[in-house]
Amino acid sequence: MIRLLFTVIAGVLLGGVVHLVSVLALPRIATNDAYSRLAPMTRLNGVTPLPLADPNNAPMPFMDPAFALAICRYDLSGGSIKLTVPVSQAYTSVSFYTRNDVAYYAINDRSAGKKVIELDLMTEAQHNDLPEDEDVTAADRLIIDSPTATGLIVLKALAPEPGLMPQAQASLAASNCKVQTEQPAAKQEESTLAPAPPRGKR
Repeated sequence: MIRLLFTVIAGVLLGGVVHLVSVLALPRIATNDAYSRLAPMTRLNGVTPLPLADPNNAPMPFMDPAFALAICRYDLSGGSIKLTVPVSQAYTSVSFYTRNDVAYYAINDRSAGKKVIELDLMTEAQHNDLPEDEDVTAADRLIIDSPTATGLIVLKALAPEPGLMPQAQASLAASNCKVQTEQPAAKQEESTLAPAPPRGKR
């Protein structure tokens, strides 16, 4: 009886471990994930509006027909991303996903408290390279660290009525998601102020 009980417990534990490992590994081994499906129809480091939800042809699952959607497929290898999203009259949200479809940050117009959601997206290494006077997370500069160099930003704008959908789509179309090629001011000063050459002997 005791041996049977141990066998049952061992089987349950083994099944739980296999289930947990498969759930954690699935996003990494899946070949038809959201990033792969959206890559052919979206621009890199740019905002691409998605067509309205259609049950027969939806680029992503569980798309709500009451929301206008846009995607920024980002790559931080060339520098940090500056994201600006004008908020719509009803509701606007921005969600961040890693290359493996793992959500790591989200913000909406209510938490932002502004007419424009504005933030800097960068890797942890890029964040650490910021000068001390630039490394400040203030109300007008929100810095988000991405766990991976590539990923997806999903922009959503609510249209409470069908007639308001064009306005929701227009607010997302006015969004920007682009690489910041300019160095911070402090670093520019350091690079331009080269040490003076030593004076020759008279």
